[in-house]
Amino acid sequence: MTMDLIFWRHAEAEDWTEGCDDMQRSLTARGEKQAKRMAAWLDRQLPDGTRIICSPARRCEQTALALGRKYKLRSELAPDTTAEALLGAAGWPNGKSVVLMIGHQPSVGQAISLLLGLKQDSCPVRKGALWWIRTRERDGDVQTVVVTVQSPELL
Repeated sequence: MTMDLIFWRHAEAEDWTEGCDDMQRSLTARGEKQAKRMAAWLDRQLPDGTRIICSPARRCEQTALALGRKYKLRSELAPDTTAEALLGAAGWPNGKSVVLMIGHQPSVGQAISLLLGLKQDSCPVRKGALWWIRTRERDGDVQTVVVTVQSPELL
């Protein structure tokens, strides 16, 4: 049993302001560049058959579009979601494929923290960055390992 979960936080978006529709906030010009840089790296790494799920928020969908692959919008990845809902949408821990999830803080960081058994309840994740985590079984033990952490500024 091996399952890869890739958590990609949406790239930099317009600031939230009082009365704005949070679901409609767009990426900034810098965010579009971040998404393109990360998408170019990801496109070289992702195996065929990777399942891509995305928050229905505009900024996440714009991040997903930079990758140019088919994706599904899932309400379980919306801004107010929980780590458990995020992991459930991915089919963790019983999935058998690679799942890329494009979502938000704090739920992305909470899910990473939960998977890695960190003491704090959430792990900081920069805008546009991704964490690639693998859960595998070795000699009867289930192990969770970090494959890579990438930030668009470093690509």
